[in-house]
Amino acid sequence: MHGWVELFNGRDLAGWQARRDPHTWRVVGGVRVDAEDPARFVADPGTGLLLNHEDGRTSDLFTEFEHGSCALHLEYCVPVRSNSGVYLQGRYEIQILDSFGEEGPLRYGTNGGIYARRDRETKTTYDGHPPRSNASRAPGQWQELDVVFRAPAFDAEGRKLRDAVCERVVLNGEVIHEGVHLSGPTGGAWGAGEAARGPLRLQGDHGPVAFRNIRLQPLD
Repeated sequence: MHGWVELFNGRDLAGWQARRDPHTWRVVGGVRVDAEDPARFVADPGTGLLLNHEDGRTSDLFTEFEHGSCALHLEYCVPVRSNSGVYLQGRYEIQILDSFGEEGPLRYGTNGGIYARRDRETKTTYDGHPPRSNASRAPGQWQELDVVFRAPAFDAEGRKLRDAVCERVVLNGEVIHEGVHLSGPTGGAWGAGEAARGPLRLQGDHGPVAFRNIRLQPLD
């Protein structure tokens, strides 16, 4: 695919780093929901998938490659009640959650939501963006996420000229966000600052999650 960078080679963790060591991310051949404990995965030997752990409690993983504006494609799979996230530039989270069959008003914490910011003094959240619709698939099924992201812009002195923008987010073929301005890093970001470039980050400590076909097309 012309212009696309394959971030995961399917064989090992080359090009990735963990925030803390030791960590339990590894390459496996397949995952399936554990029949005895549906909140866990059973992993099959082989290659092709990136798994944080059967019980999903390990360090976040991030790329050595740093991106600015980009198109992102990845596929993920979670068991029952699992929770993860994808952080553009390591700062702006798109939520991953088992939200299959969820009824009632959608929230920024619903699968595909753009996570809220958090005021550290008042401990209140703001500026979260729920998805337009619940496009979630059932636990154990693979889900596809496609994002067009515009990085924030800065002048020569480092003053921000333009917010980051999620121009388009598509989950499992459904458009769930368009033209969402991101006023700053979302909750869980590693620090309050912003920059023109940053790594792609995968959350690893909130539950089991597997990824595959992680690729990015720079749009700078």
